[in-house]
Order: sequence, then C-alpha cells, then structure tokens
Amino acid sequence: MGDSFTGGFGTTGFGLGGTAQSIWDAFDQLRSTFEQKMTPRMARGDVRAAVLALLAERPMHGYQIISEIEQRSGGAWKPSAGSVYPTLQLLADEGLIEAEEAGGRKTYSLTEAGRAEAEASADRSAPWEASRPREHSHTALPKAGIELAQAAAQVGRSGTPEQIADAVAVLEDARRKLYAILAEG
Repeated sequence: MGDSFTGGFGTTGFGLGGTAQSIWDAFDQLRSTFEQKMTPRMARGDVRAAVLALLAERPMHGYQIISEIEQRSGGAWKPSAGSVYPTLQLLADEGLIEAEEAGGRKTYSLTEAGRAEAEASADRSAPWEASRPREHSHTALPKAGIELAQAAAQVGRSGTPEQIADAVAVLEDARRKLYAILAEG
C-alpha cells in the first residue's frame, strides 16, 4: 500500500485538510454525545424523598414503590431494589415508617413523625418529576443534532475550501443562536 493511506481514516487517508478534519472531529464528538444513553442517576436523598411522598399517599410494599416511581417518571427513573429497601430500613430505624407483614409481604406506612416530615416537604416538586423526560428532549433535539453533524461531515469530506468556510460560518452562527435561546429563558 502507498504512503497516502498510512493515516487510516485520518487526514491523510481521505485527503481532508486541517479545517475539514476539525469539523469532522467536532461533529463526530457531537454525534456521540447525543447518542449516549441519557438515564438519570438519582441521588440517595431523592429515593428517600420519593419513598416518603409515595407513602404519604397510601401504604405500599417495596416493589410497588419501585413501580410507582418508574411509572410517575415516565420510565426515566427506576430505582433498584438495592436503593429502595435500604432506604426503607433507614426510614424505619428513624421512626418515620413502620412495616406490617401480611401474606409474606411487608407493607410500609408512615408513622406520625413520617407524616410530619412528608408534609414539611410537600411544597417541593416530587423527585420523579425532575427525571421525567420533557417533551422532545430526548428525541427531536438529538436527532436534529445528528443530522446536522452528518451534513457538516459531508461538506467536510467533499466540499471545496470555500464551501467548508461557508459551512463553518453557518455552524458558528447556529451555535450563537442556540446560546441566545437559552439566554432568553
């Protein structure tokens, strides 16, 4: 093989110049960022707050708590048994909940102290609401970003130097406009 291919898929392999390769690299990074799985990992305190909020509504067993959180978060947050059951034990040790065994299952309910704690935090939004996907947040924007990255990569691969310069200007303008959208809110 000739020396022109020694760069593999880098700049010498496809003849991309420095600017075009920079665009390609930046959009490849952008694409991979959008494609990453976006599953929130909730803090230990959030599990505690969620358990107290749910038990304020009605007594439940551990699996019901896990299922309720998953349902209310729109599937974005499903705490593991390894985080829920130790939290239930901790709340019981603190005297905030009590367990009643029936039919081989422990059903947990708030004690008087637990009700007071749940009422004290009732004005805050429920922890599962923070993990609920907002409309289009995990679909439309990443899809648009990937499509933009693909178009920019195509210009980088086959565009003339003038086309590449025009594409860079368009992308820089798009970046400024995206930040302006955030600044409005």
